[in-house]
Amino acid sequence: MEHKGLRGSASARIDDKGRLKVPTNFRTAIQDQHGIDLFVTSLSGDSVRIYPMAVWLEIERRLSQMPSAHPARQKFLDRVNYYGQLAELDTQGRVVVPALLRESAAIVGDCRVFGRIDYLEVWNDERFAQKLQREPWTEQDALLLSEHGI
Repeated sequence: MEHKGLRGSASARIDDKGRLKVPTNFRTAIQDQHGIDLFVTSLSGDSVRIYPMAVWLEIERRLSQMPSAHPARQKFLDRVNYYGQLAELDTQGRVVVPALLRESAAIVGDCRVFGRIDYLEVWNDERFAQKLQREPWTEQDALLLSEHGI
């Protein structure tokens, strides 16, 4: 079976109960490969990350191989656990985004869902446009990717 990486972006909407209607192409890829169990979290609070549970468990496995007192491990876990919550896709393809995270990411109503190969990222459109302006693409970025054959 061909790998259905999560790629591209699509507009989406969060309803008044905090449920994100996951765009069909992303929902199908996640369900076909991983089922309905998810971990919804963030590192910065600026956006929402939605991980299929199998992908998240692999991250936890890698983290468990690091020393428990490692400062980066602790900072990462502090953030993902503060914002994080177990979730699942309901029968209509919706997932609940925790209120704390909806508020910190300023995600109400319309938003944009991005494929990040093995997880989804949800952004307030205006915030994402500002991020692109703040972080222009540079020759250095191209060089760093070329070191990985991209």
